[in-house]
Amino acid sequence: MVQAKSWTLKKHFEGFPTDGNFELKTAELPPLNNGEVLLEALFLSVDPYMRVAAKKLKEGDRMMGEQVARVVESKNSAFPKGTIVTALLGWTSHSISDGNGLTKLPAEWPDKLPLSLALGTVGMPGLTAYFGLLDICGLKGGETVMVSAAAGAVGSVVGQIAKLKGCKVVGTAGSDEKVAYLKKLGFDVAFNYKTVKSLEEALRTASPDGYDCYFDNVGGEFSNAVILQMKTFGRIAICGAISQYNRTGPCSQGPPPEVVIYQQLRMEGFIVTRWQGEVREKALTDLMNWVSEGKIQYHEYITEGFEKMPAAFMGMLKGENLGKTIVKA
Repeated sequence: MVQAKSWTLKKHFEGFPTDGNFELKTAELPPLNNGEVLLEALFLSVDPYMRVAAKKLKEGDRMMGEQVARVVESKNSAFPKGTIVTALLGWTSHSISDGNGLTKLPAEWPDKLPLSLALGTVGMPGLTAYFGLLDICGLKGGETVMVSAAAGAVGSVVGQIAKLKGCKVVGTAGSDEKVAYLKKLGFDVAFNYKTVKSLEEALRTASPDGYDCYFDNVGGEFSNAVILQMKTFGRIAICGAISQYNRTGPCSQGPPPEVVIYQQLRMEGFIVTRWQGEVREKALTDLMNWVSEGKIQYHEYITEGFEKMPAAFMGMLKGENLGKTIVKA
């Protein structure tokens, strides 16, 4: 019999998560019924959205999340033994599925690309960057793009797509190591927001004419400073607000309404699951090709060991990662 390990939400978060918020449970899985498969997690994702989404869980529920898994036993002809899939199975080592919600890796997946990229640049974060920049911002060649949390899983892809489309890209990050990485990726300007004397001055120096598009991953006072420097008819894609997720007090005040009105700015929040079907498949193909051709670089921050899921999650929220945070089971 297979013993499945699962991380559950022992106690709802209050402020920054701690080890006490999580509990590791073990359960024996039953034999497969016809039409079912047994899955073993290979790689698991931890992402900022989980900090917010966990509010919807009941205490004792399994933590949510996507994983790359291998079919290790099958009674479903659509998913023979050895098939690699992605699925929203949560923080668990093994699971049983009837096949619903399982997505096979594309048949044309290049051998040279790690399977874990299906959780990163050629997966949900990459798709978030792709649609947020090209659809929500409606990016045009020659524009100036500002990206916050630019060395993360989403931001690093945003900046590289913008460069592919012929734009000037400014990115910010929270360490000198990350700034160096952004310059390696081809960002035109990158700076450490924690060490500049004035964020407003640094933004103005980076692009004296202002910004056409802002891809917002952080929210709060940082984003207010950027919004003040948007060009007329500027577009803002609100992807995340990681600076606010662990707050215990009231939300930060938003940008001055008169700036949004008189600069005629458009701000739109979005969730990547909005895009499905053919458009999603095309986006994945584009991302896969760009990575294969070396037009988009990637970096994975890999933690080994399923038992380290909470530590990887908390480290990601602290900004310890460069690129996509992955746990190798």
